[in-house]
Formats: sequence, C-alpha cells, structure tokens
Amino acid sequence: MSEHVEVETRDAVLHVRLDRPEKKNALTLEMYSALAGALEAAQDDPAVRVVLLTGTGDAFTAGNDLGDFLQRPPTDESSPVLRFLNALISAQKPVVAAVNGLAVGVGTTLLLLCDLVYAARSARFQLPFTSLGLVPEAGSSLLLPQRVGLARAAELLLLGEPFDAEQALGMGLVSAVFEDDELASGAEERARRLAAQPPTAVRLTKSLMRRAERAALPDQMKEESALFLERLRSPEAREAMQAFMERRKPDFSRFH
Repeated sequence: MSEHVEVETRDAVLHVRLDRPEKKNALTLEMYSALAGALEAAQDDPAVRVVLLTGTGDAFTAGNDLGDFLQRPPTDESSPVLRFLNALISAQKPVVAAVNGLAVGVGTTLLLLCDLVYAARSARFQLPFTSLGLVPEAGSSLLLPQRVGLARAAELLLLGEPFDAEQALGMGLVSAVFEDDELASGAEERARRLAAQPPTAVRLTKSLMRRAERAALPDQMKEESALFLERLRSPEAREAMQAFMERRKPDFSRFH
C-alpha cells in the first residue's frame, strides 16, 4: 500500500482515503497501485460489502501528479492507472465516493464509474483535458454524454471550465450535496445503510444497471488510451503543460 492511501474496514464498509493533502491528493503511480489493490481485494473479502472513497484536506484529488505522470506514463493494461480504472469498472460491490473538495481530471471522471456520489458544498469539479492538449480518459467520452447529454458534455470537456457542487447535482453527476462539515458523516451513513441491504440483490442490481455501459467501455477506453498517449507526446500538450508549470497563458496560435 502507498503511504498516501489509507485503508480501513468498519461496519462492512471499506474506507479508502487519499492522504496527500500537501499536493491536493494528486495521484502517483504508487497511489494508483494502492487504490487498485484495495478495490481488487475488497471483491473477495466477505467482511466488505461497500467501498467508500474520499480524500483529506480541501481536495478529493487534483488528478494526476503531472511530474510523476509525464515521467512514467501508462503504456499498457498493466499500468497502475488502467489497473485502477479497470478495478472500478469490474467492481461487483458498490463504490461510494465522498467528494470533499477539489476534483480535477480523473478526480471527476472516476466518479462516473462509482455508484453513489456525494459532494461537499465547497466541492469544485473540472475536466481540463483539452486545455492540456489531451483527450478525456476513464471512459468519460462515452459516459459523460450519456449522463448529462451531449450539449452539456461538450461544454464540460471542450471548454474545460470548473463547475460547483450544485451544478454537478443539477446535471446528475452527484447523488446529493452536503454541507462541508456533514459530508463525512452523511456519506458514511449512506454507505452503512447500503452495506445493510441484501448483498446479492445489491450486486445484481448494480450489474444490471451497469450492463450496457460495461459492454461498451473496453473499446472506448482502448481508443481513449491510444489517443491520450499520442497526445502526451504532442507539441500542443508540451506547450500546455509547460505553460501550466510556468504559470503562464499557453500559446496555441501556431497549431492547426
């Protein structure tokens, strides 16, 4: 397990907490490996009926740790990033997310793979893939238009502008919004209530609801991954990320 991922089981709920607050819980490969391992182990653990994922500090997760990601980008299905996403997709037991703050990039797209999502009033979401010269990942180019409609998905993915918890609720991206100091107890209460439901009925119902998207996701994610890796090496992405690290406005005027 990574030192930045805390895992604890209480009342049949596996609590998985991102704990790198000084970096806004930005995800490293080691953190992805720990998350994947926790999700995979939960499927065969009779003591676990529900997984509850949250973050510490003022961020759920700011997405990928850019330096770590650029040095060690995903190359195949065994990469920690894809292993984690595939563990989310294939999870038979329900996954609940409690978004305690900033949720950027994969911090938002992974929510589309969770079953119940609760957000703090102060939570902020953003999908800045095109702004970084990239394309969406985690199947979000398929799931987001299905969830919010093509017009809204186009704004979220093409413009990459941030949106708040109430907007996320209105679009159906979260199940409910809690006041900041009530999120942890509220999400945990819902997770415990879910864990008290008949477990086989819960798993089968989840499987039925996810059946159509689960069939389409592998091809969509394969296409996304190929394009994402291609874009990582592109001049557009280099300019976007260099500008981000230099805290300046990128210049895309020379690109077609």
